[in-house]
Order: sequence, then C-alpha cells, then structure tokens
Amino acid sequence: MLKIFRIPDINLKYYLGGLLIAPLLPLMYWQGKQIRKNIPQLPEATGNAGFVNSEFENTLNILFIGESTIAGVGAEKHEDGFSGTLAKELAKFIQKNIRWKVYAKSGYTALDVREKLIPQITETETDLIVVGLGGNDAFGLNSPEVWSKHVQSLIWRIRMKFPDAPIAFLNMPPIKDFPAFTPLIKFAIGNLADILGENLDKVIENEPNAFYNSEAIILEHWLKKLNINESVDCFFSDGVHPAKFTYQAWAKDFVAFLMKENVVA
Repeated sequence: MLKIFRIPDINLKYYLGGLLIAPLLPLMYWQGKQIRKNIPQLPEATGNAGFVNSEFENTLNILFIGESTIAGVGAEKHEDGFSGTLAKELAKFIQKNIRWKVYAKSGYTALDVREKLIPQITETETDLIVVGLGGNDAFGLNSPEVWSKHVQSLIWRIRMKFPDAPIAFLNMPPIKDFPAFTPLIKFAIGNLADILGENLDKVIENEPNAFYNSEAIILEHWLKKLNINESVDCFFSDGVHPAKFTYQAWAKDFVAFLMKENVVA
C-alpha cells in the first residue's frame, strides 16, 4: 500500500511561512541591522543569587536558566526582576524560604545554554529549574526541528545533573508586540516564535516532570489586568526587553502557573 507522507501541521506553518517570507529576507536583514543599531545596549541585571528568608522551617532551591529575559536585561537587579520577584511570591504560597541563583546570558539560544551555561552550574542539588528561552532561536530563524532537538538535548543535559528536579519553561516572549520591531519583523519572527512554542509544547508532553506555560502573553490583556492606561510600549525597557515592572508581573503570573500545575509544594 502506498504511504502518503504528511508534514505535521505545526511544521507546515513553518514551511509555508518560509515561502512567504523568503523574497523579503534581504529587507528583513537590512531592517534587523537598523534595529540593532538603534536599540540601546542595556546591561544584564546584577546580583545573580539571593535568599528569601521568610523564617519558615524548610528551604526550596531554584535555578533560573536561559536567555536575556532570565538574565534580567531591562532590570537593574535580579532581586527586583523576574527571578527575585518569583522567589518572593512563591515563598508566600508554599511557606518555605527560597534560595535562588541565575545562570543566563543575553543572546543565548537553547544550544548555547546547553553547551555554555549548564557546565557552569556548581550546584549539585536543586528543587526546581525555571527555563526561559525561545526569543533568540526565533531571531536566528531556527527551524522547529532544530529547536525541538536542541530543547530535548538541553533537558537531557539538565537531567544528567538533576534527575529529579522539575523543569518549568516560561511562555514564549511576545515578539509581535516589540515596539522596536518593524511590522515585517513582528510578523515573521513573531509567527516563528509561536510555532516554536507549539513545538515546545509537544516536546514537554513527552518529558516527565517537565512543564511549559503555553499561554500566549497578550499585553493588551495585561494592560486591563494591571489597570494601566497606556499603550503596550510601556511594558518594554528598550523596545525589546521587559521593563522592571513587566518582569514582576510576568513572575507573578508564572507563580500562578506553577501552583496550578502543582509543580512545587
């Protein structure tokens, strides 16, 4: 019997999008260079480790791993950014002290994190690993197959160090809302980020004790939820990276996800 090869729907989106965008790649390349030239070079947040002492009997250890969002570009200190806020908020829910540390680098892809950051981790035990990735893999136009392979390999590398710790992946960044990007780049890179997110969801389905918050970040909804009477531009520090209060809102939202999924107790 003749077997008909069927391209998965997720990857079909990627290939059809590629055909649509291919003639515009030179323009995208030029626009990308202009964007990079005009975006201020903000530093990563300082103070990559902390301890939330709520005077509880037990302590939960968390490692934060990833790209610029985890590195805190746009926030002065990690304590006031995503990692520090998540630790403080989570401590209230689980009634434990929390010791946390960040291993992250702006510009890193999933492959970079696996090859360059995981070997730097000195801890031998942890209770939770939070991973933030996807933006740079989208900017690099990595295919869904390459992305999935690198994420699976990253999870495997993490498991070699921490076989029992739950791994929780952040939502994909809302690239379609980046004020610094042109409509063309928002469309092309934003749609690719959505596809990578769908592939990440599929990867996580087959990984025990791994979680992914697949809910799309819709900043128009965040404006209403936070009662902010401004445009979505206010969520960004430089047109690309989150502002400090955005990290804090994102962290609180992710704590709600962790609690809903019973990732920690």
